[in-house]
Amino acid sequence: MIARWVPAGPAELTACRRGLAAALHDGARPPGADEGAVERLLLAYEELASNAVRHGRGPVEVTVTSNDTSWLLEVSDAAADRPPSPAIGRDPANGGLGLHLVSRLCDAHGWTTDGHRKTVWARIDHTSP
Repeated sequence: MIARWVPAGPAELTACRRGLAAALHDGARPPGADEGAVERLLLAYEELASNAVRHGRGPVEVTVTSNDTSWLLEVSDAAADRPPSPAIGRDPANGGLGLHLVSRLCDAHGWTTDGHRKTVWARIDHTSP
């Protein structure tokens, strides 16, 4: 595991993202991982974690793990009854396009629930295709 956070609000999200960026630039980045992959991971973190803080129910937990080929970002919250809902037909100026963005940035993504917690996940390959 690279890191685990339990952000309570937007200010903590920013601090956690900075911590993830620092870790990825100070040794937690696998050899051969390109900068574009790091940026995709950081953006996916920002989108999914901020969605959980804004629309989910606490506590929010964020973990980033790594294997030989990819990172796995998992964001969970206690709003198991609220599935992720991509914005449809909304003016982009009003926001709400984070799930669409994650679907384009990541190599795989999805969500699951265990009845008590919802987990939204994204896989980012270390190297660009």
